[in-house]
Amino acid sequence: MDFEEAIRQLCQKDKRYMPQAYQLVRLSLDLAQKNVHGEIKKNKLQPNRHVTGPQLLEGFRQHVLETYGPMSYTLLHSWGIKKSVDVGHIVFNIISTGMFGRSDEDRLEDFENVFDFKDAFLRPFEPNLKA
Repeated sequence: MDFEEAIRQLCQKDKRYMPQAYQLVRLSLDLAQKNVHGEIKKNKLQPNRHVTGPQLLEGFRQHVLETYGPMSYTLLHSWGIKKSVDVGHIVFNIISTGMFGRSDEDRLEDFENVFDFKDAFLRPFEPNLKA
């Protein structure tokens, strides 16, 4: 099964998240792995490229802001991602398909309340009001 088919099946089972949410988390994982472990060297086997929930969320935050800018908060909400634990639900949904791996230490709770979405995706674009 390829990732597109996995997303299709996941969206049928869990209607909270749009397909774009799954693609976004996949791209965010790639960025988080790059941030934590560095670039993949061509023709070199990579050791475990596991990242923690908070590390993945930092890659998610960075990718979303760089890609969607001021529209980030609105797009995330329209795709069903309203708080950091939603990213965790998406990750664990993907894990259930076998497309993502999991360590024994990974828990959904690792994604809870890591950051506030308004602070992360709205505040950077608010005007600075100086008195």
